[in-house]
Amino acid sequence: MKTKTKKEIKAKEFDTVETFRKIKEKISTEIADMTLEQLKEYLKAKKVRVLN
Repeated sequence: MKTKTKKEIKAKEFDTVETFRKIKEKISTEIADMTLEQLKEYLKAKKVRVLN
């Protein structure tokens, strides 16, 4: 039984963790200087359910 090396593991077609980190960083940058009201409007525009 051969153990996979880090290079073999990295070579996968789609890296979920890396993609999720990029998405989180993009959102964080977009909302960094928003007020609460602006943030609520941003979430409504992105069709995210806002809980009060």
